[in-house]
Amino acid sequence: MSTFTFTPATKEQAKARIALTGPTGSGKTYTALVIGTGLGDRIALIDTEHGSASKYADEFAFDTLPLTTFEPRALVEALAVAAHEGYDVVIVDSLSHFWSGTGGMLEQVDNAAKRTGSGNSFAGWKEARPLERAMIDALLAYPGQLIATMRTKTEYVVEADERGRKVPRKVGLKPEQREGIEYEFDIVGDLDHENTLVISKSRAKPLSGMVLHKPGPEFAEAILGWLKTGKPAKSVSDYITAATAPDATYDGLRSLYEEARRHNLLGSAVLDDGETRTLGELIVRHGTEAAKKQDARDAESRAETERRTERRKDEAGTGRRKDKVA
Repeated sequence: MSTFTFTPATKEQAKARIALTGPTGSGKTYTALVIGTGLGDRIALIDTEHGSASKYADEFAFDTLPLTTFEPRALVEALAVAAHEGYDVVIVDSLSHFWSGTGGMLEQVDNAAKRTGSGNSFAGWKEARPLERAMIDALLAYPGQLIATMRTKTEYVVEADERGRKVPRKVGLKPEQREGIEYEFDIVGDLDHENTLVISKSRAKPLSGMVLHKPGPEFAEAILGWLKTGKPAKSVSDYITAATAPDATYDGLRSLYEEARRHNLLGSAVLDDGETRTLGELIVRHGTEAAKKQDARDAESRAETERRTERRKDEAGTGRRKDKVA
């Protein structure tokens, strides 16, 4: 019999998942800070651009974490710390470095291919892909608002002209990240050198196709209006509190795990006893501990039952011996 069950769909209040793409000089960092300031009070910015974001510290209030190497695990750990510190908004500026920068995905693949001794990129991707998936899961499951910037590069195709000559033709801009990364976000905005923002993808109907020159606080207000529709949703902090409760049971934690899975929060990066884990790993760890405690209680209960049985046998035997003597 199938274990699948369909349930009625409901809209819950969500957190922003925004990607801003554009060439160098298009205002990605500034626009991210404008939007972030409108979405929350405490802003954390993960800076891969050699401290360039701090040039705007006189206009915006935010905390920054400069990185110089860009291993996927480093971003997961930074997100875990930001979540633990309770930042309302995290800006990753830019996500492109975790693809093509020092220690980024492309370097991870090269290193993995070399370790296999074959130099085969397919083997490298097989080893490195889980690192990328964990990074993307942590991004999408961050318990606050998330904005990621990505550099773009011009894409060309080579075609034959009317004389049969091979000539390049510009076909658009592509983010410096893995193919299809934009589909992971709810809102994708493309910026040009005039700081004009074009919403190229949006799950929020009111924002779809919007064109804004120098986007300001009103754009953040429009995003907030969409995010707040629906019923309140449980936060990652709520799941952590439930998972770490002293009276949490194994069965209760199994149900909690399934609930977090349905809400796509298992990949959220959290700090658990000072270690970076996913929310799913945290729940499993505490579930295992709860199971051990339950097993210990059950074993003690069985032992106590056996002791009572033995005492009753001893008392019965003593009673029979007294009857014989009498």
